[in-house]
Amino acid sequence: MQRFDGGRTVTERLTRNQLARLVAQDIPSGAYVNLGIGQPTLVSDYLTPSQNVTLHTENGMLGMGPAAEGDELDEDLINAGKIPVTELPGASYFHHADSFGMMRGGHLDVCVLGAFQVSVAGDLANWHTGDPNDIPAVGGAMDLAIGAKDVFVMMNLLTRDGRSKLVEACTYPLTGVGCVTRIYTDMAVLLVTPDGIRVRDTHGCTFEELLRLVDLPLLAPERESMLNA
Repeated sequence: MQRFDGGRTVTERLTRNQLARLVAQDIPSGAYVNLGIGQPTLVSDYLTPSQNVTLHTENGMLGMGPAAEGDELDEDLINAGKIPVTELPGASYFHHADSFGMMRGGHLDVCVLGAFQVSVAGDLANWHTGDPNDIPAVGGAMDLAIGAKDVFVMMNLLTRDGRSKLVEACTYPLTGVGCVTRIYTDMAVLLVTPDGIRVRDTHGCTFEELLRLVDLPLLAPERESMLNA
């Protein structure tokens, strides 16, 4: 969707489903992937058979399909977020200790996680904000963050009160240090590089507007990214 603003065409902010579709398109063909709870679970609905992606769940399954609906519902077949899912041909099941061995052993190509904060150095905080109602333990996120070859984060860029979730340094308890490689938000896709955070493309704002929102130094999109945005 696009709108006209002052004579220029601006892409609208991405919805949760549009963001999930974008992440799915960027997952390499043949990859083994874990999708975290929350927004990342939507990614499975947009993976195509031609990508030949194998989804892993930390509660002990390889070959997970999209979320189950209608007659597909089976309360014994759930992902780590307790959401009913489907199985694809060749799916397998195993003890969760074996599942964590896969995660910690570097056997996953990509994991997609939500986040409360991501630092400019790629540090991840996604399990606790200090709120007593938060989940009381880090769960498998720590193992995924350090074990996957690439860590993609899906999150809104701003909190409900307008603060940036991309920060100079995380103030919430850390899940992993220097682990995030790419950040997908409703307003921009950001790449964590040795030189700093590079903006790949923006949605619903210009690069200059994004700089004001996050109040952090960011690297401008490369010309090729700008042409393809």
